[in-house]
Amino acid sequence: MKKVILAIDGMTCSACSNGLEKYLNKQNGVINANVNLVMANATIEYDEKILDISKLEEFVKQAGFKSLGEFKEIKIEKKSKKEKVTFIIFTILAILLMYISMGHMINLPSVPFLDPHTNSLNYMLSLLILTIAFLIYGFDILKNGYKNLVHGTPNMDTLVGIGVLASFTYSVYNMYLVYRGNTNLLMHLYFESAAIVIYFIKLGRYIDGISKDKTKEAIGKLVEITPNKATIKIDGMEKEVTLDEISKGDIVIARPGEKIAVDGEVILGKTHIDESFITGESKPVTKEIGSKVIAGSINYDGYIEYRAERIGKESTISEIVRAVVEASNTKAPIAKVADKVSGIFVPVVIAIAVITFIIYLLIGQGFEEAITTFVTILVVACPCSLGLATPLAIVVAEGLCASNGILVKKSEILENAQKTNVIVFDKTGTLTYGKLKISKIKNYSDMEDSKLLQLVGSIEKKSTHPIGKAFTDYLKENKIELIEVEDFSDLSGLGIKANVNGDEVLVGNAKLLAKYEIVNNHIDDEKQIAEEGNSIVYVVKNEEIIGLIGVNDIVRENAKEVILELNKRKVKTIMLTGDNKQTAEKIAENIGITEVISEVMPKEKASTVKDLKQSGNFVMMCGDGINDSPALASADIGISVKSGTDIAMDSSNVILTKNDLGNIIKLIDISKKTIRNIKQNLFWAFFYNLLMIPIAMGVLKPIGISINPMLASLAMVFSSITVICNSLRLKSKN
Repeated sequence: MKKVILAIDGMTCSACSNGLEKYLNKQNGVINANVNLVMANATIEYDEKILDISKLEEFVKQAGFKSLGEFKEIKIEKKSKKEKVTFIIFTILAILLMYISMGHMINLPSVPFLDPHTNSLNYMLSLLILTIAFLIYGFDILKNGYKNLVHGTPNMDTLVGIGVLASFTYSVYNMYLVYRGNTNLLMHLYFESAAIVIYFIKLGRYIDGISKDKTKEAIGKLVEITPNKATIKIDGMEKEVTLDEISKGDIVIARPGEKIAVDGEVILGKTHIDESFITGESKPVTKEIGSKVIAGSINYDGYIEYRAERIGKESTISEIVRAVVEASNTKAPIAKVADKVSGIFVPVVIAIAVITFIIYLLIGQGFEEAITTFVTILVVACPCSLGLATPLAIVVAEGLCASNGILVKKSEILENAQKTNVIVFDKTGTLTYGKLKISKIKNYSDMEDSKLLQLVGSIEKKSTHPIGKAFTDYLKENKIELIEVEDFSDLSGLGIKANVNGDEVLVGNAKLLAKYEIVNNHIDDEKQIAEEGNSIVYVVKNEEIIGLIGVNDIVRENAKEVILELNKRKVKTIMLTGDNKQTAEKIAENIGITEVISEVMPKEKASTVKDLKQSGNFVMMCGDGINDSPALASADIGISVKSGTDIAMDSSNVILTKNDLGNIIKLIDISKKTIRNIKQNLFWAFFYNLLMIPIAMGVLKPIGISINPMLASLAMVFSSITVICNSLRLKSKN
């Protein structure tokens, strides 16, 4: 068995991707095929003894698309204004068409030149020309419907295409009869039905297509994490090169503030590296000779030289990109009620229409009566209400979500969030705020806490160490002014030293106390702070400890309440983090999470999520770091918080724009109400079809009940209005 990812050209909508996927899966030798519309590719697992890539590309061609060869890079095509302008133009044309065709029915001012009673030819030609324009506009719908019909997988496009063409053809035929003198058929032109059906389908696809390239843009941002250039050392001389010019074994230089260019091993120097985007660890990691460094991480405060080991596609970043792409190509079993039903509904309706047409001819009803009945069945059974049942409820629900700070990027989420029985939380930046904050102060001096922090913050201002940012941020947030600091010294690996108002002040870790032989009389307080998962900053003034300050990542405001509510609802919660075990378990205990999986790398996170899914769970993943991207893409539903990195936010299906974890519960609640509303819509859609199709067939003619295409069109509109009104009730309930 082999697997290949082919780049596909020519897919414009989900009908295209679904049709291609079904066609590929029918072929002998294809084990499994998944077509991704957004990434414009097809992941195909096949038996190499039966097929090769050229044969697979031939299948793609037979399905009506074009293979561009193996998928190698992410191509992002920015939307031009052309599509928007085209849509606006056809919106105007749709209004104009409805005004011309139906304005006189509701006593709107008529245009003498186009009046159906005084200028019938102009009236008919205007409708014909406008409808032809809509047929051209919706050619992709007609084409997809035809292709799916030919391949034995008729879908909504197929029924719409047949109905539209039948309605158009019938109207052209009646137009001809009117021209020949049968003016009684002037009101039996149904051009507007064909045109408006196309317009509304294009409207839905235009809205869905607005964010089509979001995922591709997001994955593309991963590449931007690594620098464009780097400095390598050759025979003692420094040379600036591009990443493509770096070879395995090259010696690469990283100065303070620079990003690591490639994965490698430190051979000279010592520094602190921020790897939070990979490991999820909020605290910078010390790197010295023999330590491994990861491309894209940030060198804070030291000079190092490292030997290049993993470059190009072998790098950690490339692995993450690959994992995200593959995860996005793996489809979860999402229930598409309307699509599944249409698989039966569409061919049945077509069969009913054809059989009825033949029966009418056989019993001598005449061609005109037969074709009228044929069109009536197709028009009355046009799947507008069935097609609107799900998306309309989703649109209303998306508006509710947006007003609550929940940005839903895929409509399937609102159908499926209510199925969630396991929620996996990343720690850093998700359950916590994702940046170091001052969490505990033990003040042994005669000054106020704010003055103690002013002292420490003023000294830390001159430091490049990341822990110092917790203090400088505190001063900035509380508008505390800096005080003058003299004789500043950076004590590598220990802390910092300075003179303030004639006093010698030391700020650092426990090793600093040992070096300066400072007696620690606060062991109990030190233990207490450490047990709470804090890093301890010791403040020494004139060889006496005047304060112990705990610095840590602070748990989000309502995290505990959210976990408690989820536990009440029997939703299992799991913490999945790259952070150390002690800190992770302490935070989990404080907020009520009983299962913790710590010290995991990005690929392991994705594997954990996949394992949970394979166990029969519907898994929601909530994260914020780039390290969460594969897991977010692998989950049934991926959620990120606003403070998260761009890639995490774009790899997810949902973004919590207000940083409120409580919105996870709101999302689930809205989903439950939405799915109930969708089921109600589907009931009314099917009830309408079960009632109207027999009438359209003429079953009730013996008792005087029958309809023509015009009444069928009005009935179709009424069914759609019913679905619309029911969907709007969803908003009034919240």
